[in-house]
Amino acid sequence: MSLRLPAIAAVLAFAALLGGCHNAKALLPPNLRPPSENTGDALKLAQLQLMQATPCCSSFADFSYRSMLPWQPQKFVLGSGSMVANLNGTQSYFLAFRLPVDVKLPYKVALKSELNGRWLHASYLFAPTVVLLDEGFQPIRSEDIGLCEHMGWSDETSGAFGSLKVDSKQARYLLVYSSAEQQSGKTYWEQSPASFSSSTAASLQMNSAGSFSIPHGPDGALWVGMMNKTYEKALANAICKKATKGDGVLNTLRTALPLPWSNGNDGKTGHSPP
Repeated sequence: MSLRLPAIAAVLAFAALLGGCHNAKALLPPNLRPPSENTGDALKLAQLQLMQATPCCSSFADFSYRSMLPWQPQKFVLGSGSMVANLNGTQSYFLAFRLPVDVKLPYKVALKSELNGRWLHASYLFAPTVVLLDEGFQPIRSEDIGLCEHMGWSDETSGAFGSLKVDSKQARYLLVYSSAEQQSGKTYWEQSPASFSSSTAASLQMNSAGSFSIPHGPDGALWVGMMNKTYEKALANAICKKATKGDGVLNTLRTALPLPWSNGNDGKTGHSPP
């Protein structure tokens, strides 16, 4: 009987260990769990919610422009519960602003889209389309904003950055939404496929090199406001596309600094033979 007790205890300990391993995945925080196999589920659900929403506006004059454009980029969360517009047959969440009239032209509006999701392979971006309107709500210019990735040392300097130049004296209002082309597009991203959270735990020994195309989606966090130095610097250093492959350092040096013997000379003094 005395020999059976240690054996039973060992079996119970082993079973507990197996149970602990089985439940370990459930105990991991979300930012350490691998993405699900169906990484497009969140995007499809967001698209379905947008399509099922009832639009409030279908023309530029329908929007309320009571909010002033922020004097520095401010975060807005677009998604379930936000108002929806139907422009040119496309439904989209939107933001509408009055533009300052006492600012020297030209000036820039900063935009930054945050990744929607915790894992790069399971994430998407809200890609903005901007429309400048005059005082009669007539469009002056419409533009799909190209986004460029920058990963800084803080959340403020990390994301997909873009900008709009305002140079028209007639510009009074700004509408931000996402066109059909933007919602079906992608943004180049050069970052770890493991995670992109700024927290240390989220990137624990899980980084690997690579470049990706982040799909655009119907919702997400978008920063909009007057351009400031922080955003201007981030945009200047942002990655917009994959770098072109060069011919190598030696070929570049030969092109930039031709050597005496590279021009058909005799290779002795740099002078042509008599």
